[in-house]
Amino acid sequence: MMSQLPLDLVRTLLAVVDEGTFDAAAGGLHVTPSAVSQRVKALEQRVGRVLLIREKPVRPTESGEVIVRFARQLARLEHDTHTALGMTGSGEAARVSIAVNADSLATWFLPALTRVPEELRPCYELLREDEQHTARLLREGLVMAAVTSAPDAVAGCSVRALGRMRYVPVAAPAFARRWLGAGSDVPLKEAIVDAPVVFFDRRDEFQDTFVRALTRGRPASARRHYVPTSEGFVDAVVTGMGWGMVPAVQAGPLLDAGRLVNLAPERTVDAPLFWQQWRLDSPALTAAAEAVAAVAAEALENG
Repeated sequence: MMSQLPLDLVRTLLAVVDEGTFDAAAGGLHVTPSAVSQRVKALEQRVGRVLLIREKPVRPTESGEVIVRFARQLARLEHDTHTALGMTGSGEAARVSIAVNADSLATWFLPALTRVPEELRPCYELLREDEQHTARLLREGLVMAAVTSAPDAVAGCSVRALGRMRYVPVAAPAFARRWLGAGSDVPLKEAIVDAPVVFFDRRDEFQDTFVRALTRGRPASARRHYVPTSEGFVDAVVTGMGWGMVPAVQAGPLLDAGRLVNLAPERTVDAPLFWQQWRLDSPALTAAAEAVAAVAAEALENG
């Protein structure tokens, strides 16, 4: 059981993972590299499993990730306990690490964090990652919470539905006329398979999902641009580099201003989003979760 693990060994493993090498961890812990190595070996013997892949930098094994996550949760609990007892410095703030996808970060997520009560004084470390991969950061113990597309809870985490982020197919008016048959008799489903298209990165599937639904199986054009920021992606579509699936909340003002046109108002792609977090009694984390859920209910599609 985790309660039977010597905490000095657990903290040593975490230091090695965070620092990347035994030597660097030794410096941070003010012990010799040999002592660090002995502690890690002792912990591995205790659990009967290899916990580290000894490369540069070192990486935790799947079993190592479990203990690293426990170590981070332990550090969080220690901080909250010290705060409750008045044992922390007056300027020390709670730190909350969250993985969040780029489109949420660029639209509704940051306003949610401003609703967390000021007296908790949290400091946030936000890691931007695709919503299909944020759960991995939870499993690895790198974050305390995540906005994710994964509905199944990561071990040791709770999960709640936030809503659906809606994406609409849009293009600049001139681009739509040139490439997509706007104003002509050419059907969109025929023109779009050859039209330049903007993707966020190579893991972005929204454009292919839309085109396959429209054409019954064909992907988007091979003429692809990759623009890996939410704001840059929208700018690329507005300037006519290609068409793309843009979050409705970002597309709305641009559609109203005539800078974009909706290629198929009756067709959208929705991305379900969930909030997963450590099962941990942390006031700052709980407050952040409630604020995120409240703003998501206002900003995302529900039902």
